[in-house]
Amino acid sequence: MSTYALTDSWTMTRRELAHWARQPVRVLVGLVFPVMLLLMFGYLVGGGRGVEGEYVDYLVPGMLALTMAFGLEATMIAVTQDLNKGVIDRFRSMPMANGAVLVGRSAADMLQSVLSLAAMIGVGYAIGWRVHGGAGGLLAAVGLLLLFRFAMLWIGIQLAMVAGKPEMVQAVQILVWPVGFLSNAFATPDSMPGWLGTVVDWNPMSQTATAVRDLVGGSGGEPGHVGAAVLWPLALLTVFFPLALRRFARLSR
Repeated sequence: MSTYALTDSWTMTRRELAHWARQPVRVLVGLVFPVMLLLMFGYLVGGGRGVEGEYVDYLVPGMLALTMAFGLEATMIAVTQDLNKGVIDRFRSMPMANGAVLVGRSAADMLQSVLSLAAMIGVGYAIGWRVHGGAGGLLAAVGLLLLFRFAMLWIGIQLAMVAGKPEMVQAVQILVWPVGFLSNAFATPDSMPGWLGTVVDWNPMSQTATAVRDLVGGSGGEPGHVGAAVLWPLALLTVFFPLALRRFARLSR
């Protein structure tokens, strides 16, 4: 990406960050909701079928991965609103790189994702979760989680432009739910029926969660999943990043 495109993308990122100051409740809800899920599954619902060792060591990495899969609707709605309110027409009259609006929006989302991970890790420590793989393992795990989020984000952006209108985003967002719940976030695939366990094993989010568990030294970690946790998001980005940019270019003409 050229310096010109990077400058435009940073300008659009600052635009999205300015929205945070005007809509602090939305940002707060985005941080609190995954924490509520963690506490609910950790204390109210329980679970851990097939998990050896402390369930909290299994649950927290799964919830970190689940947090990266959910919460895409804010970005999806913002994209459709820009397209429907004529904002893109004004940007198009300026000497701006194609796709800078989308890149800026995704960058702002990634910043919020970092805050969400920090909040979840803090709550995880408060309820007894510990990192046994050292600081290097934790940083590598965070990198995998953010890579997965970035891939999911561009899938969401593409789906938002297919939906076309903000009111349709919630219906399209439901398509993301199977990725989160048909995973090993809460229970091991071995405890599930054979066909379901196979689906869960192939889920990209399951690969990320298992790799994170391995990197932090938690229950349910299995060596050899880091490569799949990198390749799955990169494969998804290879498909959806150019698709989203091309569709945006067509819609904004």
